[in-house]
Amino acid sequence: MPNLKFIRDRIQSVKNTKKITEAMRLVAAAKVRRAQEQVIATRPFADRLAQVLYGLQNRLQFEEANLPLLKQRDVKSVGLLVISADRGLCGAYNTNVIRRAENRAKELQKEGVDYKYVLVGRKAIQYFERRDQPIDAKYAGLEQIPTAAEASMIADELLSLFLSESVDRVELVYTKFVSLISSRPVVQTLLPLTAQGLEAQDDEIFRLTTRGGEFEVTREKVAMTTPRPFPRDMIFEQDPVQILDALLPLYLNNQLLRALQESAASELAARMTAMNNASDNASELIGTLTLSYNKARQAAITQEILEVVGGANALSG
Repeated sequence: MPNLKFIRDRIQSVKNTKKITEAMRLVAAAKVRRAQEQVIATRPFADRLAQVLYGLQNRLQFEEANLPLLKQRDVKSVGLLVISADRGLCGAYNTNVIRRAENRAKELQKEGVDYKYVLVGRKAIQYFERRDQPIDAKYAGLEQIPTAAEASMIADELLSLFLSESVDRVELVYTKFVSLISSRPVVQTLLPLTAQGLEAQDDEIFRLTTRGGEFEVTREKVAMTTPRPFPRDMIFEQDPVQILDALLPLYLNNQLLRALQESAASELAARMTAMNNASDNASELIGTLTLSYNKARQAAITQEILEVVGGANALSG
């Protein structure tokens, strides 16, 4: 017969675990809200920067601007910036982005191109260190809600690698946010910058809301402010090429910050989903254990009744 005390203790243990997973889900939801507020707050600067770059692009031919960040070189070495998380308990988030980075490295090897990693997040650092992979720089313990200062710090390392010609191209491997239950690891070229990459494009803002007591994400299409060419009679105090040279690193920082924000949102959404599934599984297990407890308790009561009836029959006999 099952031990009633063991089942009762197990039920209490699962209930305590469910409280923890539910609390972690709510904390992740609060951080998702903070992340979306930060994305919205940084949009005006990004839009304005895009407008200025558009104006310069119309005034100049980028292909003719002899600037280091626009210079295309024969690719002999590639720097892979991989963005992962510092912590687990977020489903397959870390596994997917690490696998995508590994696959990209194998593709480069087949092409005869060397590579080196710049890693963000303890999970990627631990994984690639154990496999003796070429690592140029590591960043761990960053804020869970990315900041411009952190993006600038990482961008400085990437610029150093590219400008010193240690690498001929820098590629970014990060997780693109799709929805609360879906994210997608992607590869994007960061350096060298191209005129096509600087074009203004429509964007989407994701907002975490609640409906009927459940979390959901709404998508809001946001059209970029229509850029206008600079007036032909506009006089520049500096050479437009020098202005462009100063703005391109800012554009790179903004691109990197956006990738960090999307990765953070994907991580938090994955943690919300994982903790929600854990809470559902805990509820199901509690139901199963409660049923087992009730059956065992009923069996114990039945056994006691049978013993009493048996004893009474023996005495009466």
